[in-house]
Amino acid sequence: MIQVISGNGIPSSHLPFSPAIKAGGFVFVSGQASVDATGKIVVDTFEGEMRRSMENIRVILAAAGLDFSHVVQVKSYVGTPEYMPEYNQIYRDYFKEPYPARSTIVNCLGTALKFEIDVIAFAG
Repeated sequence: MIQVISGNGIPSSHLPFSPAIKAGGFVFVSGQASVDATGKIVVDTFEGEMRRSMENIRVILAAAGLDFSHVVQVKSYVGTPEYMPEYNQIYRDYFKEPYPARSTIVNCLGTALKFEIDVIAFAG
């Protein structure tokens, strides 16, 4: 069974995708960036954009009855290489050992964003 995860506080988008989909025992969260509840991009420092993106992930996971400890895979998109030390530092505020499997791509966002992330969580 496939279920769309939705709820109060989850950022909306005019683009054709669901914020998250639960399929089997997993929740697949679409890429989350520094956006407000209406989906409007909020330009900020790297830290501000990353933390806003992570809070969007937190809200979506909570709507599925999960939290960051359920995340098994992370894909991050980091604007430029100079953000990498800050990225790794902030990452530890949200994820603890055992860390999720992770891929990080750098220099891929253009000028609109400094950070984006998508995750897969195990819902058992």
